[in-house]
Amino acid sequence: MVEASEPIIYLVDDDEAVRDSLKLLLEAHGMAVEDYPSTDEFARGHQRGRNGCLILDHHLPGTSGLDFLAAQDGALTGLPVIMITGRGDPAIRARAEQLGVRAFLEKPVSLEPLLASIRQALGQA
Repeated sequence: MVEASEPIIYLVDDDEAVRDSLKLLLEAHGMAVEDYPSTDEFARGHQRGRNGCLILDHHLPGTSGLDFLAAQDGALTGLPVIMITGRGDPAIRARAEQLGVRAFLEKPVSLEPLLASIRQALGQA
C-alpha cells in the first residue's frame, strides 16, 4: 500500500505493453505507480489532492489526452502532467503547452528524459 504522503505517478496509456514497461521501469527507480488504460479509468481511480504527477498518452481511443485535460476545468490543479505520444506534431505540442503540460515526450520514451521530467514535475507540484 502506498503511503498518503508518497508521490504517485499516474500513468494513462491504452497500450498495455507501454504501460507495463513504463510501470516496471519507474517502480525499479523507487516510484509508486498507478496505471490506467483510459482517461475514464483514471478519472474514476485517482485520488484528488494526492501528491504526484500524471503521465498521459495523447492518442487514446475515445477522448484524446489533450481533450481530457481541456475538459477538466481545473480539476487536476496541482497535478503536473507529462504528455507522451507516438505522433507529436507542432500543433499538438502547442496545445499541450497551452493546457499547462510540463513536458512533452515522444515514444519510444527514453528513460533519462522521463525521469528528469518526473523529478522536475514533482519538484513543482
